[in-house]
Amino acid sequence: MGRVAPLGLRTRLIAAFLLVAAICAVTTAALTYQQARTAILKQTQDTAVSTLRDQIDSQAVQLPLDRPLLQSMVTELGRRGKPHSWVVYGEYGDLKATSNQPGGPLVSPIVGEEFREQIRHTRSGAFQRVRDGDGNAMLVVGMPAVFVHDGANRPTGAVFYAVMALNTEEQTVSAMVDAAQQGAVPGLAIAVVPALLAARSVLRPVRRLRTAAQRMGRGELDTRIEVRGADELAGLARTFNETAGALERSVEELRQAEVRARRFASDVSHELRTPLAGMLAVTEVLDEDAESLDPDTAKALRLISAETGKLAVLVEDLMEISRFDARAAELNLDDVDVAEAVEKTLERRHWDDERVSAELPPRVRARLDPRRFDVILANLVGNALRHGGAPVRITVTAPHRADGDRLVIEVADSGPGIAPEVLPHIFDRFFKADAARTRSAGSGLGLAITLENARLHGGTLHAGNGPDGGAVFTLDMPLEARE
Repeated sequence: MGRVAPLGLRTRLIAAFLLVAAICAVTTAALTYQQARTAILKQTQDTAVSTLRDQIDSQAVQLPLDRPLLQSMVTELGRRGKPHSWVVYGEYGDLKATSNQPGGPLVSPIVGEEFREQIRHTRSGAFQRVRDGDGNAMLVVGMPAVFVHDGANRPTGAVFYAVMALNTEEQTVSAMVDAAQQGAVPGLAIAVVPALLAARSVLRPVRRLRTAAQRMGRGELDTRIEVRGADELAGLARTFNETAGALERSVEELRQAEVRARRFASDVSHELRTPLAGMLAVTEVLDEDAESLDPDTAKALRLISAETGKLAVLVEDLMEISRFDARAAELNLDDVDVAEAVEKTLERRHWDDERVSAELPPRVRARLDPRRFDVILANLVGNALRHGGAPVRITVTAPHRADGDRLVIEVADSGPGIAPEVLPHIFDRFFKADAARTRSAGSGLGLAITLENARLHGGTLHAGNGPDGGAVFTLDMPLEARE
């Protein structure tokens, strides 16, 4: 099952705003409903209790009551029901009567025995809300008939129960619920407008911050954000500006230091080149006469000659890398037969023996800089022979891809391969994987120069390990390099 994409900040802000609005609306509606329902029912029951009390007090009770008199009182009370019509039930000892139609029950089935017992022991009356067998809400008011004796209410023994339907109140409450439900959707729809405005006010500075960060990522270190207000987002904008300013100063200092270092390397290389040329000429002449010298002197002379050669290689590499840094390196393109160019590189360095094998397809021509291509291949093969092991295999292919015809050259050695911790730094300048090789003939710039030459041709150079061991360098460049 795929992962669900996270919602955007705008969507989450609007959803949170609407959720809060919905919770507030539901809470307000619930409290309003509860209070209104209580008020409506309280008013109804208070009116019913008061009416029944007044109606009972207005009738003269002649004790003892007989059945006709009890029936007469119940019938009269039944006609005077308020606020709605009601059915009145009367009890006096064993006598029972009802204002209901003839044949109706003499005692309401919804008047429980517990409630009746409560009415017998009170003089002020009581009420309760119940539901009948059909689920309809009903109000039951129980009231004893009393008479005044010595300033106190005395019970007569007669008890009357008024049963009133609460259909009107239930309909009123249901109408309130329906109105709340019908108004909820438009209310939430209206709440979307302030939600959008609130999200916009929050997201606008966030978008400005994102745009500024993107510009910073593209190298525009002078990017700043306009600070508005004094809230948390304004504080974030100020922090961004301070950080950007510090980063700009640091990068400028590094750039100046890098420029000074490159200029120093370039100047030193140029200054060393002239005296080195003279030293090389002298050592070549002395090398010719080394056989006539005593062994110690000859050994010292050869050592000086070898070290001078290393120094000359280092100076040439430094000058070459300086040209790349100064963007002064140029391509002198020519139409070249790739197989012939590879064979010439191997012949010049006497690698055309069993140490190096090459798979060269015929009739593959490429437009490239012959001198720089020779440097690339020589550095890769020389590095494989020095630090990998023979035999070294060169494989040349010319695949056709969607982005055009390519020239792919793989140089694989038979050594132990490149350690994983070394791979990320293999093209770094002056990097040497083995500390014991710090005095080797290489300058530590060969692979860096090779990579720059590949990039100059619009290509890439990748280092890795083969499935059977050994390091593999893969050069991938277009057959038609552009100047």
